[in-house]
Amino acid sequence: MFKANENYLKLPGNYLFSMVASKIDAYGKQNPDKAARIVRLGIGDVTQPLAPSIVSALHGAVDEMASAGTFRGYAPDLGYDFLRETIAREDFATRGATVHPDEVFVSDGAKSDSANIQEIFSSDARIAVCDPVYPVYVDSNVMAGRTGTYDQKTGLWSNVVYMPCTQENGFVADLPAADANVSIIYLCFPNNPTGAVIDRARLQAWVDYANEHGAVIVYDAAYEAYISDPALPHSIYECDGARTCAIEIRSFSKNAGFTGTRLGYTVVPRDLKDADGTSLRDLWARRHGTKFNGAPYIVQRAGEAVYSEEGKRETREQISFYMENARIILDGLRSAGYEVSGGVNAPYIWLKVPDGMTSWGFFDHLLESVQVVGTPGSGFGPSGEGYFRLTAFGSRESALEAVSRIKAL
Repeated sequence: MFKANENYLKLPGNYLFSMVASKIDAYGKQNPDKAARIVRLGIGDVTQPLAPSIVSALHGAVDEMASAGTFRGYAPDLGYDFLRETIAREDFATRGATVHPDEVFVSDGAKSDSANIQEIFSSDARIAVCDPVYPVYVDSNVMAGRTGTYDQKTGLWSNVVYMPCTQENGFVADLPAADANVSIIYLCFPNNPTGAVIDRARLQAWVDYANEHGAVIVYDAAYEAYISDPALPHSIYECDGARTCAIEIRSFSKNAGFTGTRLGYTVVPRDLKDADGTSLRDLWARRHGTKFNGAPYIVQRAGEAVYSEEGKRETREQISFYMENARIILDGLRSAGYEVSGGVNAPYIWLKVPDGMTSWGFFDHLLESVQVVGTPGSGFGPSGEGYFRLTAFGSRESALEAVSRIKAL
């Protein structure tokens, strides 16, 4: 008789955002008269439509698919050259960072790459994660059997190094101990969920640590487009030595509204090699070619349009729209007496829940009292307990209404 993968059975509960969705659904069924009043600022899904230049590129690519002379079948599994070359030039060369087109791997999104990147590492690799953290980093390693045993009481895995992000350290983790023996370090800046950012000097310290201790940094830069402070780095490759210790993952979802269109990419430099000299770039290419048939041609053409002059202008306007939402939420909650952070160089607001309440208790309180939905901080890790995440990706009306209702409590 066959048996299921026992590592999947170790996962506690459901995926965080599935739990949030199920709670909303249950509340709506129990309170049908209030279901339409629910304001959703939980899941970080964009609400603004695709920019006109991107839509135009989609239409043009669809027209190409309607003609035998310009029809495209399977995409190159690593991505079309027109997009990889544009990415290398626009996202990296313009910032003085060295990334070659053949080191760019186009995919169907940053979430997929964040989950799949662990496959090219040894089964006994030890991971280090910020706490709180985007759940995919840990869950994907649980599925791979790397994380040890789960402690229901503490919410910790025995073979994971947790790096607390607290109010005391500005929600930016400290370096692991020299003897932590970590192989993979997951970093995300601007951070999901806390909205924290990292300056160049502190990011350089992480690069130096990784090179010194033979670790790889998986750098999730999905929200880099929301950085407004010119002193802050947008890419880890702006740091000296990053090409020998870092993989960077990017998304088109949050900078250009591709959450429903699906496009992202990962950079794996040729300089990045393991202790035996094995190229991680070549391993990722092998994995990509085996398990992925390439992002659709029409979507990659749309991705290329993001970098056009019109595309840049239009997406900047959308980012400004969401960041105005963030300002409204941040200022409104502060005026109501809440302790909040983030929301300046990031589209997430990190709120400290009232004394005596848990993160999930505050979730229930908001949903039941004023029909506002956010995400409990404890769902991102033990250090997230006592905090709550709100997203700026809703409509302007949603941001204003949520603040109004929360202030009225």
